[in-house]
Amino acid sequence: MSFSAWLELLASGLITGGIYALVALGLNLQYGLMRILNIAHGEFLMVGAYLTWMAQTSLGLNPLFMVPVSFGMLFVLGWVVHRLCFRRLTATSPNIDIFEARGLMVAFGLMFLVQNFASWMWGGDLRGYDFLTEPVQIPLPGGEAQFAGNKLLVFALALLFSGALIVLLRTTLLGKGVRALMQSPTGAQLMGINTRQLHPLMFGIGLGLSGVAGCLISMAYTISPSMGEPYTITALIVITLGGFGSMGGALAGGLLLGVIEALGMHFTNPSLKALLSYVVFISVLLLRPEGLFSRKSRKA
Repeated sequence: MSFSAWLELLASGLITGGIYALVALGLNLQYGLMRILNIAHGEFLMVGAYLTWMAQTSLGLNPLFMVPVSFGMLFVLGWVVHRLCFRRLTATSPNIDIFEARGLMVAFGLMFLVQNFASWMWGGDLRGYDFLTEPVQIPLPGGEAQFAGNKLLVFALALLFSGALIVLLRTTLLGKGVRALMQSPTGAQLMGINTRQLHPLMFGIGLGLSGVAGCLISMAYTISPSMGEPYTITALIVITLGGFGSMGGALAGGLLLGVIEALGMHFTNPSLKALLSYVVFISVLLLRPEGLFSRKSRKA
């Protein structure tokens, strides 16, 4: 392979990894802060994808217009879901372990509820639309690479939203409160941080990011009611790579997994994509259970 071909292969992996990172960040925020393993996360991503598809095909709206709209609609939906479901579980669960178990069961119910609603509403056929499909030539040392314009745009927006969340958590007073709750929930509450307001807000932001991810995916790929589950599994693998609760680790883990998949599929077989991901997942759990990019890993 030429040098430009290597760069094109790596860039293709990074484009996919950008989406993985955005999906994982929202899920990691929910679990790291509230201990809610929301396995229905991918189903809400699917809702964002279908909202964008409907707006483009039925109303003729530019999919870019739906990026903030999808975030806003899924944010409100997430806020409502938390108040109706998970806040009640918090009040009735005697300890965090029981809350996690009950929350997981509720998330299972939400997953099937949203998936069946989508099948009833939009049918089970693959959906899609054309948007910026023209190839873009990018000059590289020793040649040039060619990518679809929509995939480059998806990658740029995924990095933008991922970076915005990380900056929010690291530089703002709200972010400091979130990080304090992640590190020590009891200590943060003793310092006056109001979890009754912060938890639904952050859960809503997490689902808002899933809506954005779904919007971006619809610009470049076909969508279906069953598309959410594989993205949820991938997000869990990314979080394992980066470390639970680590936002920077989720971003790095998403990009790394995308590159690993691209290289693995190139040198083996595209049908082995899922197998490659699971091998990485199991290997990290066995060798680095705290994650490749967590603070403990960096100290080791």
